[in-house]
Amino acid sequence: MSIQVGIDVTSLTYGRGVSRYTANLVRALLTYAPVSLSLYGSSFRGKKHLEQEISQILNSVPSKNWPTKIALQNYPPSLQNLLWNLLKKNQIKKLLPKIEVFHSWDWLQPPDQKLPVVSTIHDLAILRFPDTAHPQILSMHHASWKRLKAQKAHLIAISRATKKDIIELLEYPAELIHVIYEALPLEFEQVSQTMTEAKETSIKQKFALDNPFILFAGTREPRKNLLRLIEAWEPFANDFQLVIAGDVGWDKTDELSKKAHHSQLKFLGRVTDQELAVLYGEAELFAYPSLYEGFGLPILEAFYYGTPVLTSNISSMVEVAGNAAELVDPLSVASIRQGLKTILDEKLLDQQKRLQRMIIRLQMFDWQRVALETLKVYQKALDDQK
Repeated sequence: MSIQVGIDVTSLTYGRGVSRYTANLVRALLTYAPVSLSLYGSSFRGKKHLEQEISQILNSVPSKNWPTKIALQNYPPSLQNLLWNLLKKNQIKKLLPKIEVFHSWDWLQPPDQKLPVVSTIHDLAILRFPDTAHPQILSMHHASWKRLKAQKAHLIAISRATKKDIIELLEYPAELIHVIYEALPLEFEQVSQTMTEAKETSIKQKFALDNPFILFAGTREPRKNLLRLIEAWEPFANDFQLVIAGDVGWDKTDELSKKAHHSQLKFLGRVTDQELAVLYGEAELFAYPSLYEGFGLPILEAFYYGTPVLTSNISSMVEVAGNAAELVDPLSVASIRQGLKTILDEKLLDQQKRLQRMIIRLQMFDWQRVALETLKVYQKALDDQK
């Protein structure tokens, strides 16, 4: 008999990394894991969008595997916080009475006293870099972590680095933390599969990608280490553009665009999934010397397109990249510069060997494995309650 599991899909409305993780986890559980799954979600302004996201997930799996029940409410996070954390109302078991385990979103925890809870923590950047966190959001996270700890909830960490942070920063028991790596989102593969030649040409023309370039993708915030990357790239500027795709953040990269080689340093701002796919495919290499990541999904994205990767020899990036990327000391401009040179100077045979390693590495991260390992955590949480 399968376990009756409820999962909070509220994060689907936000369109971020945690949203794609949730969508792909639900899809994988419905496809590969022998569970009876029910979905819970709550959003005031985004309830219709939440319904659309759920429909897209369900349309991608066999109807015989669809959720036992879907319970959606139209409470905003502030009201849900009041109900769950302060008033101890709106219990999940009243909405989904048959569930035995609940997979919560790590931002808010249900008030149910006897319901085993599993929660995924993607990173603790909010603690590593507290100056970047909104006080209210940080406060809600602290309340959530406190509740999880008091309930002795089992946690899923998406890397060993994140598990280490949870133990160190939250003082959480190691035996309750399970490392389950995520994988390349299905949506990313679908973008590539539906790309037309006309669309690809249009995107290249839009960005004037006529010269060889090095690519970075991500929000421009200090932990992404862009200032050192730009400094390391400057000796190569005559031959290679540096293309930076991602939201404007709060680092000082804008100032550098006015200096020498400014025509070779391109800030594209936020790009669509299709545009990012073309950028990955056209880049000479993907440079990602971040100072901290919970996982480092862009590394796998670059591998998918066969694009060589330079990344950091710290945090979770080593776990994801393995021997398939050029690992550098992110605090050393000289090390980053040497890593760029190593990839750009590679001979054909070395390029082929690196590509083989990338393919092997990419295959190690698989949503079927994620679903089956997550199911084991559900079972452990249920066994602990008995």
